[in-house]
Amino acid sequence: MKNRLYIVLPMLICLAVLFAACSKKLDEYNPSGLTASTVYTKAAGFETLVNAAYTYTRFWYGKEEGYSVAEMGTDIWTNGTGDVYPQLSTYNNLQGSNTSALNLLWNNFYAAINLCNQGIAGINAVTDYTAAQKTTREAELRFLRAFYYWHIVETWGGVHFTTQPTDGVATTANKTPVDTFYNQIFTDLQFAVTNLPKTVSDYGRATQAAAKAFLARMYLTRGRNNEAIGMANDVIKNYGFILQPKFVDLWNMGNLKNKEVIWAIDYSPNLTYNDLATAAYPNGHSRGSNNGHLLFLMVYDQVNTSILVRDINNGRPFNRYMPTLSLLNLFDDANDSRYAGSFQTVWYVNKAATVNGVPFALGDTACYCAKKTLTAAEMNSKKYTTYDVSKTYATSGVPTQRKFYVSLSKFKDSTRATFNEAQSARDVFVMRLAEMYLIAAEAELKIGKLDSAAYYLNVIRTRAAIPGHEAAMQITSAQVTLDFILDERARELCGEQLRWFDLKRTGKLLSRIQNMNPDAAPYVRDYHNVRPIPQTQIDAVSNKDVFKQNDGYQ
Repeated sequence: MKNRLYIVLPMLICLAVLFAACSKKLDEYNPSGLTASTVYTKAAGFETLVNAAYTYTRFWYGKEEGYSVAEMGTDIWTNGTGDVYPQLSTYNNLQGSNTSALNLLWNNFYAAINLCNQGIAGINAVTDYTAAQKTTREAELRFLRAFYYWHIVETWGGVHFTTQPTDGVATTANKTPVDTFYNQIFTDLQFAVTNLPKTVSDYGRATQAAAKAFLARMYLTRGRNNEAIGMANDVIKNYGFILQPKFVDLWNMGNLKNKEVIWAIDYSPNLTYNDLATAAYPNGHSRGSNNGHLLFLMVYDQVNTSILVRDINNGRPFNRYMPTLSLLNLFDDANDSRYAGSFQTVWYVNKAATVNGVPFALGDTACYCAKKTLTAAEMNSKKYTTYDVSKTYATSGVPTQRKFYVSLSKFKDSTRATFNEAQSARDVFVMRLAEMYLIAAEAELKIGKLDSAAYYLNVIRTRAAIPGHEAAMQITSAQVTLDFILDERARELCGEQLRWFDLKRTGKLLSRIQNMNPDAAPYVRDYHNVRPIPQTQIDAVSNKDVFKQNDGYQ
């Protein structure tokens, strides 16, 4: 059985240091004698630092705050009735003072950066590592620093940057050009590519392939298209990754460690290992396991409680996000398996009853949500409840109700112990092989090689085809445009915490929201290509004349 990169046990040593430091504030006496400078000079202590550096990915991936920043406020999602961050979803009065999601992500990403900086600066002082161990751990920390800095610079733009650890309280912050961030990102990733191992025994640690895949994403982001193509092809050809035979296979809870996954956030089936809350991290909702299974589900348990009640298989519906009509219309469900593989449209009776004289047996259809318009005769001929397009969206695409709709189901987890369990053991796929084909296709388009772009897209579309419909899914080079690639990325990757970055990278954030998301269209502006800096950070610095709020925000 493979080892896992569990966090809770290594964190105990970090907590010992934390508690020792806290006691010093009270009585100037540290009975343990433990300090960061002493603990991190030994391999056992330094391992806790590296492991802790990974944990900050869990504040974004599989968490509501991360979904709200990465998927909402785009062309493909709008808010359900349960959305708790509507400013991020619609840009209506989005400010640094009214969105706690940005506070949480800002604070924890910079904590992660500081931990990486501390480890990189101090690794040579570890007395009982071999030279090879030092190189590997430094490569991990550099990979993570690049990863966190990418999230920071793309989300907030040219904000605070440093490669030096902060000891004590810093009262000033800098504004650093975006190019400086990316110069460091590329430097760190090149070190990681050279020095990370090809395979690891601790699932979830960074590998050489993960560094190359992320480097391909960065090359594409910065318009280095030939390098993006080369790096994506390296990952495609040389590391044994394969596309799953069927798209739906990716989301099977029994198939999470599959060969399409390049790098994942590893959430344990033993929920106690996912440290829902600790003394160091009291906001339990921000850590713990994957919560993605809660967020995209409509409130099926409010359709007809006589015959359809909440259960494990259908999930616990938080009703945060619903698809835009434009997202649903991107799918050719007659040929493309990704519609049925991504969304739930039918809910079945799980409580037998007779309703208004009509008997419903277990397994009968209780509710059907359609992405097309049904006639009154079609709906009246069914004994179950239907929500077609006319019952869900106005002709403008604005939802007319936000409770009952086609629901993203690929993050559901039927292995949860109870129907109200909020934690899931589902891993979050941060990078998978399909993205490499999409990166190569976009880069080929940008250098004018439309035939090559169509080739990469057709590999993905062939896998996506309903069996027997492969020919119908093929495209020609004449069909390849940037908008087509964004459509394809939506079909393949919707919900996977990439969409906002895709629109920003391609310069399409404003136009696609205006054309495809009528909830956000009245409010989105050019300056929304970066998010507002948390007001708490603005208030905390002493050099407010230098460290100012991003343009457009108050």
